[in-house]
Amino acid sequence: MRVLVVGLARTGVATALFCAKHNAIVTATEARAEGELGDAPAKLREAGVTLEIGGHTEKTYLAQDLIIPSPGVPADDPFLQTARSKGITVWSEIELAYRFLEGKLIGITGSNGKTTTTTLVHHILQSAAIPTFLAGNVGTPLISCVEEMNSDTVTVAELSSFQLELIEKFRPDIGLFLNLTPDHLDRHKTMEAYAGAKARIFENQTELDAAVLNADDPPTVLYAPKKPQVFWFSRKQRVEQGACLSGDDIIIVHHAKEEFVMKRAEIPLAGAHNVENVLAAVTAARLAGVDTAAIAQAVRSFAGVEHRLEFVAEIAGVRYYNDSKATNVDATLKALDAFPGRILIILGGKDKGSAYTVLQKPLREKAILALLIGAAADKIEKQITGSVAIERAATLNRAVEIAAHAAQPGDIVLLAPACASFDQFQNYEQRGRVFKELVQQLDATSTLDSSDRGE
Repeated sequence: MRVLVVGLARTGVATALFCAKHNAIVTATEARAEGELGDAPAKLREAGVTLEIGGHTEKTYLAQDLIIPSPGVPADDPFLQTARSKGITVWSEIELAYRFLEGKLIGITGSNGKTTTTTLVHHILQSAAIPTFLAGNVGTPLISCVEEMNSDTVTVAELSSFQLELIEKFRPDIGLFLNLTPDHLDRHKTMEAYAGAKARIFENQTELDAAVLNADDPPTVLYAPKKPQVFWFSRKQRVEQGACLSGDDIIIVHHAKEEFVMKRAEIPLAGAHNVENVLAAVTAARLAGVDTAAIAQAVRSFAGVEHRLEFVAEIAGVRYYNDSKATNVDATLKALDAFPGRILIILGGKDKGSAYTVLQKPLREKAILALLIGAAADKIEKQITGSVAIERAATLNRAVEIAAHAAQPGDIVLLAPACASFDQFQNYEQRGRVFKELVQQLDATSTLDSSDRGE
């Protein structure tokens, strides 16, 4: 089979190498120059992959049997549309991986909380000694794991709308749809298109499968599927099947039988949104066969995920939190909700087409200063003016510097940008790491100052 892989980021490289190993005639096309691709070109050439670097050509697209675009390539890309019109198959990498996958698959999507929930489900399964893989949009491409899977393994995969919009037969045994808020509208154009891509997680499920949805999120409720068994999670109401809060208790309800799992206060993660993430994870883990005692023990030991409301340091009474994964407005709202007040918040980056006006009320109530960085700073300033004091910092380095001078003991400095990172950083992970390095430098300076004063 002639296979074209479009884009040579992490997923594209893994996909091209996999296809070459399985005797496909593989071409990989990439718009960036070879000097920007590290050692990937050498690895691919060694595997027999033909490279087209520095741009794409329609001729290359039309010479294929199968095209697999990387998640960052829009599904409506003109070359992909032309290829489809000629009868050429276009799949996402998760669709290809699904064709080779063994064992059970838990797929998790939603606008926010995907990574925390996916990582927590994996942690619970691992703690219960179930052979498990963590894959998908969380970091390791699904295609990189399939050769290690067997009938006993359970794979937990974070799934983005970009991955789901190009599936055909992809079907998780347990599918989770956590919530739905505006995101990626620069790519999907409309909420309907974005939501539709997310909802494809349930499209191929059968009566033997399970769908898990957020009963407290009205937009998500609308996408409850008809074929699979439907389970709900809720922190506000009792559910007929799934996990919910009963007073301060987390319980599981199934076939009218109620099981106690743990106390809400035992959840080690901050924020009401993390209660929802835990309820979703509890439901998935119980459906995967983990008993409630093992689930509770694993949740208690869960340290959280890097770049998600991650505590970095306390310096001179000021606490610094890294929520670089807050790449949309709703995630920033959840971050603000996690703290009582006196927040100095760093906002900005690459705009994704969302409105920032909804931040006005929580900023007015919770924040004392908004530090704006990146390409979206103008738009954000216009839409939040009047709700909080604003300072244009331009860069993350300068924002941390200003925050450190302005903050008083008891204050919170919070990186929760409400934007993508691609204007100034490679990804949100790099942005978060840079923030932590800057804070650690502050901490080192503070320690030296204290030492000099004999404190």
